Amino acid sequence: MTQRRTFAIISHPDAGKTTLTEKLLLTGGAIHLAGEVKARGQARRARSDWMKIEQQRGISVTSSVMTFEREGITFNLLDTPGHEDFSEDTYRTLTAVDSAIMVIDAAKGIEPQTRKLFEVCRLRSVPIITFVNKVDREGRDPFELLDEVADMLALDVTPMTWPVGMGGQFEGILDLATGSVARPEGGSKEFLGRVDANAEIPEAFAEQIELARHGYPEFDVDAYRSGDLTPVYFGSALKNFGVVQLIEAIAGYAPPPRPQPSENGPIEPTQDEVSGFIFKVQANMDPQHRDRIAFMRLVSGTFKRGMKLTPSGLGKPIAVHSPILFFAQDREIADTAEPGDIIGIPNHGTLRVGDTLSERNDIRFTGLPNFAPEILRRVQLRDPTKTKQLRKALDDLSEEGVIQVFYPDIGSQWVIGVVGQLQLDVLISRLSAEYKVEAGLEPAPFATARWLKGDERKIEEFAGFNRANMARDRDGDPVFLAKSSWDVGYQQERNPDLAFGTTKER
Repeated sequence: MTQRRTFAIISHPDAGKTTLTEKLLLTGGAIHLAGEVKARGQARRARSDWMKIEQQRGISVTSSVMTFEREGITFNLLDTPGHEDFSEDTYRTLTAVDSAIMVIDAAKGIEPQTRKLFEVCRLRSVPIITFVNKVDREGRDPFELLDEVADMLALDVTPMTWPVGMGGQFEGILDLATGSVARPEGGSKEFLGRVDANAEIPEAFAEQIELARHGYPEFDVDAYRSGDLTPVYFGSALKNFGVVQLIEAIAGYAPPPRPQPSENGPIEPTQDEVSGFIFKVQANMDPQHRDRIAFMRLVSGTFKRGMKLTPSGLGKPIAVHSPILFFAQDREIADTAEPGDIIGIPNHGTLRVGDTLSERNDIRFTGLPNFAPEILRRVQLRDPTKTKQLRKALDDLSEEGVIQVFYPDIGSQWVIGVVGQLQLDVLISRLSAEYKVEAGLEPAPFATARWLKGDERKIEEFAGFNRANMARDRDGDPVFLAKSSWDVGYQQERNPDLAFGTTKER
């Protein structure tokens, strides 16, 4: 069990996350050709991005799982959407990892999206290793970058490697502990394996490196694991600098599977009973088969294929006959799985995000919320005979967490809510590609949604006065659709007995 490392990579779009993911998989032997190496065009699309809209735009929209082994350790890498509009899916993915790698562009430093994702990691004290990417190009001063991480994120920083020059002056990456330098070779100045032990450091960089060695706190694995310190590695994913050091850092320092929060207190991975939670549901991963896969993070016990587990949302046991392990786009049937592993469970809509699966059905894991949408739209069907298909599609996609669906008390037009604009594009694209439903979106007269909590009678009374603004979510829970944030404040003042929730535990 201690031989598992489950981690995610967080970054701002374009900081190089997809390239780094590929190089980690390549180094780990999970894929044999990185996207850069293959023929141009279609074959060059990154292995971890499989949805059509991702391939058109070159961004990761869904979080997928990639497993690889290296030197006796199993690594489970969860790819998170780097695009800011996917904060919900990303948030839930980060509930399923034990550590993260934060990728920063050497020229840009910490960008808004990186910071947002970092805050999510901090909520759960997820330890972070920092990778400063693209040092083979002109970038900011390394000290400036380290100070920015320390100040903006309130973390201690310990540089573990250091760039010998940057951009045009780039001469390699120095390992501060051993004094060896990884050197660029050939016309493309890549790292092809040449390392000079105790290399001579040019005088221009010697003083800077002395300062890097002594000007920062020493690396302390306990401070890192508690989320107070981040070790920093410099490199270039594209040119293979720093990739092996990152894998070795995850293997050597990152925590093995950690206890997970539940209603009855933390559940230790060493407990015998098999338990896990669904943090993501993905429909139609294989366009040939209309499949739905629920991604489960195993928290405790040893899972064996064919086992019966009870989902908290269902109450009756289901037998898990063909659990899947993911190797980039290849899948294998898993005979066993250990805590920290991510397995895919094919199902027909019985499993939902936030469900706990366990043998005795007496555990409930906590901390996987829905967020109040910031954009609301009405769905317009081009072909009214396809109402049934549309309802099925919206239910599927809301189960995945791509969108939220609200069914108004008055009027027949369903309202969908999203956290960011890009999710609307994904919705329209997937309705057409996967469900053959052509639909458009029109503005809804609402600005935001709030979940109503409180005494049933009070909610009913409130609904009676505000029927035109009332809806139900897909669980049938009452939702107040507000025309503005002022509207929310006004109703809160008038109805102090009711809570207007911006989040709802799934």
